[in-house]
Amino acid sequence: MKVAVVGATGLVGEVMLKVLEERNFPVSELIPVASERSIGKLISYKGTDYKVVGMQDAIDMKPNVALFSAGGDTSLEWAPKFAKAGITVIDNSSAWRMDHSKHLVVPEINANTLTSEDKIIANPNCSTIQMVLALAPLHKKYKIKRIVVSTYQSITGTGVKAVRQLENELAGIKGEMAYPYPIHQNAIPHCDVFEENGYTKEEMKLVRETQKILDDRTIAITATAVRIPTAGGHSEAVNVEFENDYDLSEVRQILNESEGIVVQDNIDVNTYPMPIYAHGKDDVFVGRIRRDGSQPNTINMWIVSDNLRKGAATNTVQIAEYLLKKNLL
Repeated sequence: MKVAVVGATGLVGEVMLKVLEERNFPVSELIPVASERSIGKLISYKGTDYKVVGMQDAIDMKPNVALFSAGGDTSLEWAPKFAKAGITVIDNSSAWRMDHSKHLVVPEINANTLTSEDKIIANPNCSTIQMVLALAPLHKKYKIKRIVVSTYQSITGTGVKAVRQLENELAGIKGEMAYPYPIHQNAIPHCDVFEENGYTKEEMKLVRETQKILDDRTIAITATAVRIPTAGGHSEAVNVEFENDYDLSEVRQILNESEGIVVQDNIDVNTYPMPIYAHGKDDVFVGRIRRDGSQPNTINMWIVSDNLRKGAATNTVQIAEYLLKKNLL
């Protein structure tokens, strides 16, 4: 199994390599791919050094699968070229997510929609993945009518430049700014660019991607996305209105029995999800589960996950694992 990791020198690319190794994905040959300035650099994987190559060289090496994490413009240009060469692309950018001809996949929810014809598969946005993983089994049982979500997102979602900004601020060093304002001791209600409707692209991803993954455009969704100075993962306060009433103990049972979810919800001993504990883990953690007393059939919950793992790298590798298991690679 020849595996190309496109964007191997970036934050998500580095985590992808780690996840491939941890999960013992059967890599017979690794092909690390990056921009021209990184070509020739060495990437270590399972004790072996591999040279970083360019895009066309990677295609010529004919990998079975290419895991992309190199930005939307790169994906738009190169993913079709990989696909044309018969290589299956699993893409982390926003480039293909809302393309009607492409599947947007969280394996625990909708991997069964994939076939051997799917040569470009979209990985959802990190904040979407953790939310839908927790909500999908509840939607199946009670049918979701409306979601109100506020996110508290890690700087790692922006990339290396943002991590450096926070590190510089903590050290009292003036340096390159990833954000228009300081992030240390701050909360910036501005993730990605603003759209014409006044919402950011990140907020609208939560709307559009959730509806596509759950295959239900009738779900009303509104979002506010906030960047905070944490590095462990994204947190979300989620208010969900169902069409049908629910029992709190049954909700907890459903979540407890759902793959990829860990319920941390015991306020008697102050147990609830936090990014400091989610960091480096693949699960989605759910807590603060409580009835919304202001209107019928509505629940509040707090959802946390490592945005570089389940929110990006792990979900991508899990898609590849599913394709391999079903002989679709």
